[in-house]
Amino acid sequence: MNTLYYAPGACSLSVHIVLEWLGEPYEAVRVNPSDPEYQKLNPAGQVPALDTGDGAPLTQCSAILGYLAHTHPDAGLAGDETPLGQAYLGRWSAFFTGDVHPAFFPVFMPQRYTTADDEASLAKVREAGTALVRKRLDLLQAHLDGRTHIVGDTRTYVDAYSVPMIRWASSILPGGLADWPAVKSHHERMLADPGVERAMRDEGLIES
Repeated sequence: MNTLYYAPGACSLSVHIVLEWLGEPYEAVRVNPSDPEYQKLNPAGQVPALDTGDGAPLTQCSAILGYLAHTHPDAGLAGDETPLGQAYLGRWSAFFTGDVHPAFFPVFMPQRYTTADDEASLAKVREAGTALVRKRLDLLQAHLDGRTHIVGDTRTYVDAYSVPMIRWASSILPGGLADWPAVKSHHERMLADPGVERAMRDEGLIES
């Protein structure tokens, strides 16, 4: 049985969602990534980690999502299995890993990006991060316009991957997602999905 180690609302939420979509038994364990005991499991001190029962736990969100999708082909979460289809899936997975996720770092952890410690300097770092988030949403908006899913015509693990990050964007941006209607529509469809609801309820992000 798979065991997910997660922090509420973090990108590990996407793995939690996919585990719900698979419909098989799993365990979800809430952790503090900075806890030394957890860091024995994942020395990077990051979530998610997935213990598959086959040895060392898997880490890195996109790798875990791809593993779950490809080891459960009947769930249909790996998209078109042709080389080109997998390239498209990899492209958008990489977009969330390498472009969207890091754009939030200056917003949530501005002290990492300046040697100054005054609030005015930290505010400028947050402002720069917010501008990056907006640029990433512009790209996603252009792609999602006229689409119901990020890759192909049915849900894939990339749709799950989008949920925590678009949720962050909705909470930090003035006006939420109003400037990106296609992104907003996609996110609302995801939030209405029963598996997404169950995962979010499990993490205490919505009321039971």
